[in-house]
Amino acid sequence: MTTKSFFHHYEAGSSADAPTLLLLHGTGGDEHSLVSIGKQLAPEAAILSPRGKVMENGNPRFFRRLAEGVFDQEDLVARTHELAEFIQAAADEYGFALSSVIAVGYSNGANMAASLMLLHPGLVTKAVLFRSMLPFQLNATIDLTGTSALLLAGRYDTLILGKSVEALAGVLENAGATVTLDWQEADHRLTSDDFKAAQAWIAQIQSVSQH
Repeated sequence: MTTKSFFHHYEAGSSADAPTLLLLHGTGGDEHSLVSIGKQLAPEAAILSPRGKVMENGNPRFFRRLAEGVFDQEDLVARTHELAEFIQAAADEYGFALSSVIAVGYSNGANMAASLMLLHPGLVTKAVLFRSMLPFQLNATIDLTGTSALLLAGRYDTLILGKSVEALAGVLENAGATVTLDWQEADHRLTSDDFKAAQAWIAQIQSVSQH
């Protein structure tokens, strides 16, 4: 697979040790939707932002769903493997280390990031998940030691149930990941407090990784 398998946007970072933000948009977004947010969260970072390949009523998504909150599991697994191959191809083509990648996903994109962590342990070891849920029931035993995730959940989010956010946090923690579940006084939409929390978490993760 090559990077041409996905429409995507890439920008190099300001230095060799800068992180690479993997930006994964929500339903109806594209490869440009989260770029300004990414630059706000980590101004020095490189940016890799693919566009989801599934269309729902003209809106790009990363995988199909059968109804609100009901995912096409077969499609989700296949699309997750395809995205994992793209990330590896992009690392080769653009010359960044996979260990530098921080996934930043919103809604559908956050669920795809969670799926990546569960189906490809160790590929993406740092993730900011805005409004995510458990994408599928994990049957296999996986080891996510060394993986860190920030889950930013909306206390008044009517699209994602709190118990599904907590289920995702539990699955990640049980696999050995370090998880921060941060409840925001918000609905499904993102707020400035979401961005402040994500920015602080990324800065902390970067500080730890550079020492």
